[in-house]
Amino acid sequence: MIYLDNSATTKPNPAVLESYRHISEMMFANPSSIHQFGGESEKLLFKAKDQASYLLGVSRGEIIFTSGGTEGNNLAIKGIALKHQKRGKHIITSTIEHPSVYNTCNSLESLGFEITYLPVNEKGEVSTKELKSAIRNDTILISIMHVNNELGTIQPIEEISQIAKKHPKLFLHVDGVQGLGKVPLSLDNSGIDLCTFSGHKIHGLKGTGILYVKNGTTLFPLFHGGNQESGIRSGTENLAGSVSLVKALRLMKEREKKELADLYDIHQNLRKRLEEIDDVKMNTPCQNVAPHIINISIPGLKPEVMIHTLGEKDIFISTKSACSSKQKEESKVLAACGLDEKRTTSALRISLSYDTTKEEISCFLEELKEAIQQLKEIME
Repeated sequence: MIYLDNSATTKPNPAVLESYRHISEMMFANPSSIHQFGGESEKLLFKAKDQASYLLGVSRGEIIFTSGGTEGNNLAIKGIALKHQKRGKHIITSTIEHPSVYNTCNSLESLGFEITYLPVNEKGEVSTKELKSAIRNDTILISIMHVNNELGTIQPIEEISQIAKKHPKLFLHVDGVQGLGKVPLSLDNSGIDLCTFSGHKIHGLKGTGILYVKNGTTLFPLFHGGNQESGIRSGTENLAGSVSLVKALRLMKEREKKELADLYDIHQNLRKRLEEIDDVKMNTPCQNVAPHIINISIPGLKPEVMIHTLGEKDIFISTKSACSSKQKEESKVLAACGLDEKRTTSALRISLSYDTTKEEISCFLEELKEAIQQLKEIME
């Protein structure tokens, strides 16, 4: 099998699976229980938070364990909106956000919030100049993703952070799901108030995640109950999931240090060889992009047909975000970049991991060329 859909989810690391199994079997007590066994579980939860905070360069109290990116984004955006709505109901985001951000912002409009959806250029980049102009006295939140999940475009988060710092009454949320472990992002003293991460994008388990909440940032909780996670996320803690997530984060950070240059090399080689195929149109920009995502179009061929054709050969790629790929319409991200309908409706996403080999890429390219030729002959 050649798996090239790592932006949708990654294969869990065996060490992460073993960590989850071990904790589930040996430390199953509720961390909120007052007996000694519960106390040991609570200590382990605190240790996991200590390790996560160390790896992310923040303090323990700024780590909130969640079920993943969608919950983290909802908690950040709705939490700020509902907590600070008396001060203002204006939120700024972009037209190319992940559905868990875009649709969350859209839903808040029904509650009387006003959303500014910033446009992007042909590379999928937000203009910091337009962002500055969009900020108003009643703006309470800016939510911009770090790495676009379809194109791989890296947003100018450092510049956006500096802009946000000049407006202390608003908060900055960054969807950091796609960049974690592949595109460095500093949180401490960065101007970022909230940042979302997901375990299953870094060879962890589905249903695990982290929301970084800067000290002093207050949220209206989505869940009410036993006041776990500093009262921000009530509910019995997923101890095994949290411990395994931290294991995945540590392993990912180690690979980032050692193998990031190799991943960029594979990315560049894949891009070069894709551009040599006549029927392929490159959508991912050539600069300022993440090392694991390449988006192409093959005008005239339906992406789902290509995906199934390759799938029959045990090669797996995707179209858009997995959260929206079953919807047949064009890619909103590519449309926002100004690409024509032939390309926005025929887009394919190839996403790599540190486990992807050069041999796999060569095999994929040969099968892709064969599939293109095969499908063109059928259409004729």
